[in-house]
Amino acid sequence: MLLKDYIGEATAYDKKLMLERKDPTSWLKSVSAFANTQSGKLLFGVADDGTLVGLADAQDDSEFISETIKMQMDPVPEINLSIHEEDGRQFVVVEIKAGSETPYYTLVRGHRDAYIRIGNESVKANAIQLKRLVLKSERQSWDSLTSKHLRSEESFEVLRSIYRKRTLHKFEENDFVSFGLVAGDGHLTNAGALLADGAPIRHSRVFCTRWNGLTKTHGTLDALDDDEFSGGLLTLLDVAKDFVKINSKSPWKKLKNGDGRVEYPEYPADAVEESIVNALIHRDYLEIGSEVHIDMFDDRLEVYSPGGMPSGELIQDLDAHYVPSTRRNPVIADLFQRLDLMERRGSGFGKIIDAYKAESDKRCIDVKPFFRSSATAFFVILPNLNYSLKAATATTDTITDTITDTITVQGLATSKTIPEIVGKDTAKVYRLISLDNHITAERIAARLRLSVAGVRYHLAKIKSANLVRYVGNPKKGGHWEVVK
Repeated sequence: MLLKDYIGEATAYDKKLMLERKDPTSWLKSVSAFANTQSGKLLFGVADDGTLVGLADAQDDSEFISETIKMQMDPVPEINLSIHEEDGRQFVVVEIKAGSETPYYTLVRGHRDAYIRIGNESVKANAIQLKRLVLKSERQSWDSLTSKHLRSEESFEVLRSIYRKRTLHKFEENDFVSFGLVAGDGHLTNAGALLADGAPIRHSRVFCTRWNGLTKTHGTLDALDDDEFSGGLLTLLDVAKDFVKINSKSPWKKLKNGDGRVEYPEYPADAVEESIVNALIHRDYLEIGSEVHIDMFDDRLEVYSPGGMPSGELIQDLDAHYVPSTRRNPVIADLFQRLDLMERRGSGFGKIIDAYKAESDKRCIDVKPFFRSSATAFFVILPNLNYSLKAATATTDTITDTITDTITVQGLATSKTIPEIVGKDTAKVYRLISLDNHITAERIAARLRLSVAGVRYHLAKIKSANLVRYVGNPKKGGHWEVVK
């Protein structure tokens, strides 16, 4: 391939007009970064604007490069060095392969530094990034490491319940070891600790906020609703989805023939679930003191998770539909796949994009999700599909909001609202049931920060008021039915 074509097509390369001999750090850091993160090439004799200038003595330069890498890098990465001729000029091309003995350090003037690739830059690795590189060289992931928490001291009722419901199989005791949740000495792995009911790893929490307006500082009432959730990852997934659902509206429109209706949710349910799943599974748990955040605004929903792309690439520089799945926490990812909560075949970004396309086509609009990352953060931005249609829907009397702050009881002699009938706190329980007819008392308790006994008290009040009834057997899979 011609250099001019390579520069136009590839992204994993660095250009150097000339070979810096007195301070080789200027190019050795790129060798270190490519070896530590992703394969790439160094092109010597090429200007920053892509102009092919060439080298005066490519043969001598190539020998210096080879010798410097051998003497001033530890360990020595695998490279392929060649002299390339084009347009009557000579260039040195150094291809660096991503290595398995990370971190690869530069040794210059008494300094021992390792670099990683972030986008198209080579940056010095910090302490946390060095830990990741060490784990990579040991063929280990953070979630597979043994924690200080004992299996005998933690319960897994949520995991057992969801596993049985979604796989129709019982979660056996030996599954803890075979799935990588318990080490041989009886201690939980980090993955096991993250899935335990008691959530012993505190920084796995999720912070949810429904902001008033388009920013976090919109007016006198900045937040309309906010909550901080803790618990195992499966609990966090459920309560985070509940928070989004209860703070979203889902207008609907009757079909012309009067047979049924079409719903127009603000956010596609599949996109919301996939965004939260990705945040919980792929976040960097080495980042202590930083948690997953879900911020809802009038026009969008943002899901933030600590840690950028494992490859060091920037998602905004890639086609998100075709980004291959890289599992930062493979033990957790494997369990979520077994529960059919995560795509086995690759990236979940495509699922989010496809969900938006389906809902956009239904509305005859073109609204797409956005993805943004940095070295330490990843964002999924889900636009509110109904925000741009607000003015139009406001004048259409056939579209009705299915959930409002005060829900009028239909079909009863009274016209009182539910809060007036059963009380404000009990009405919150009713509202969660109306949003999810399979919700359990345990999930309601987690969402509203109540005891399970307290939730059952409120459920009894709702049922006695003939507002809901339970259909089926709770142990075998029943559901709530809102009485109209």
